[in-house]
Amino acid sequence: MGDFDNIRAFGPEDLPAAYGRLTADPQFKQVVGKVFPQVPFEALAAKLTQCKTNLDFQLAFCYPFLKDLLKKASTGCDMDISNIDNNRRYTFVSNHRDIVLDSALLDVMLIESGFKTTCEIAIGDNLLAAPWIKDLVRVNKSFIVLRSAGIRDMLVNSKRMSEYMHLVVSQKNDNIWIAQREGRAKDSDDRTQESILKMMAMGGDGSIVERLKQLHIVPLAISYEYDPCDFLKAVEFQLKRDIEGWKKTKQDDVLSMQTGIMGYKGAIHYHCAPAIDDFLDSIPSDTPKGDIFRIIAEHIDKGIHSNYRLYTSNLVALDLLEGTSHGGYGEAEKTAFEDYLSRQLQKAEAMLSKAGVTPDKEYLRERILTMYANPARNKFNTRNT
Repeated sequence: MGDFDNIRAFGPEDLPAAYGRLTADPQFKQVVGKVFPQVPFEALAAKLTQCKTNLDFQLAFCYPFLKDLLKKASTGCDMDISNIDNNRRYTFVSNHRDIVLDSALLDVMLIESGFKTTCEIAIGDNLLAAPWIKDLVRVNKSFIVLRSAGIRDMLVNSKRMSEYMHLVVSQKNDNIWIAQREGRAKDSDDRTQESILKMMAMGGDGSIVERLKQLHIVPLAISYEYDPCDFLKAVEFQLKRDIEGWKKTKQDDVLSMQTGIMGYKGAIHYHCAPAIDDFLDSIPSDTPKGDIFRIIAEHIDKGIHSNYRLYTSNLVALDLLEGTSHGGYGEAEKTAFEDYLSRQLQKAEAMLSKAGVTPDKEYLRERILTMYANPARNKFNTRNT
């Protein structure tokens, strides 16, 4: 494991030192005080030191926090695992809606679905805005995706990460979660980046297909009824369009994380497609190397798109954009979504005005509607292929 010390999730032997750094950090104390306002910090620190494994930590702190959050910010979360076996270990490759919750809620769902472990989580180093955050995510079974590097270093880092992922599944006997692409698809048009698959195939043994089979990849569809960050994403679209060279700051990422965690999400559904192992076996051995990753990416996409759960928000958005009438909702539900859309647009307009940018109301409306419409478009397209 020494080869992976700068990226791996912490093991039980690392936890006491990590707890010491966390409990000594003033910012960590401040954040914990907001998350658990009724509990004295000394009591929380004592409970922390009693957690001998990462799973102990997740069950003692993360699980109850997330269950409470779901009560306050959603109408519930469920998961369909009928296509997989909770006694096996998988690499879950999912669409990416929320920076923090996609993987965090997967952990909750795995526990409630009878898995004996949660998953190790791939997280980009761009989100680790402070040393205590880096410690905390590694306590919480995250491994670090090193993104800020030159091309040569990126290749080395990608190979090391792939080797680590193979080790997690084959030797640590744990699950993995990784997004199907770097960053969130702001317009919800979810497509698997071939580069993610190429990275996964750098580790393991044998052919490309054999290496990917060793990870037991499961396409995972995540469906949110409402995306609390929809207005932030719309603002980002306009800023990128209107200001040459505009880029998000770390503070923007922090705001997205806070909004995504605490904002209202309505219903949430996780749905596992079958592991792609059998599909990989069906790829002809003489398939050109350049085509293999495209074929696999398209198969993963179909597994995700076909298993979206569509909500009124998706259907109304599609009909408003295309002038269609797919049905599946009543007039009252349509009005409720239009009222929601109006409120989110007001937030986006206020944010742009504060930044000194004139809001493009029609563009912002089209962007938010597209975010909700694309899952419906993609699901309907899978029925026609």
